[in-house]
Amino acid sequence: MFSLQGDKIIKTPLDVLIVAVPMGIYFFLMWFVTFFIAYKIKSNYAQTTTVSFTAGSNDFELAIAVAVAIFGINSNQAFATVVGPLLEVPVLISLVNVALAFRKKYFPHAVETPAGVCYLSCKP
Repeated sequence: MFSLQGDKIIKTPLDVLIVAVPMGIYFFLMWFVTFFIAYKIKSNYAQTTTVSFTAGSNDFELAIAVAVAIFGINSNQAFATVVGPLLEVPVLISLVNVALAFRKKYFPHAVETPAGVCYLSCKP
C-alpha cells in the first residue's frame, strides 16, 4: 500500500500537506486534552500517559483496510490513510518527550524504585 502510493506522495506534496495538517492537529489536540483530563481526575502518571497515547493514536491499519475495500487502492481515501501513519509515528515520538517533561512538572512526587514507580509514599 505504501509503495503503491509513494509516487503520489512525491508528486503531490500539497495534497500530503492538506491531509497532514488536520491530522497533526488532531493527534496533538487529542493527546493534550486527554492528558489534562486524566490529570484532573487524579490518575497517576502511568494511567495518564497510557490513556493519552491511546486517545492520540488511531487504528490506521483498520482505516487502510476499509478505505481499500470500499474505495479501491488508488483512491484519494486510500492516499489519506497512507499519510496518517507516516505522520503519526514522528508526532507520537515527539509526544513521548512531552510526556517525560510533564512527568517532572505534574507528577514530581513519583519516585523510581527497583520495583517500578512509586506514586505515593515509598522508600527509594
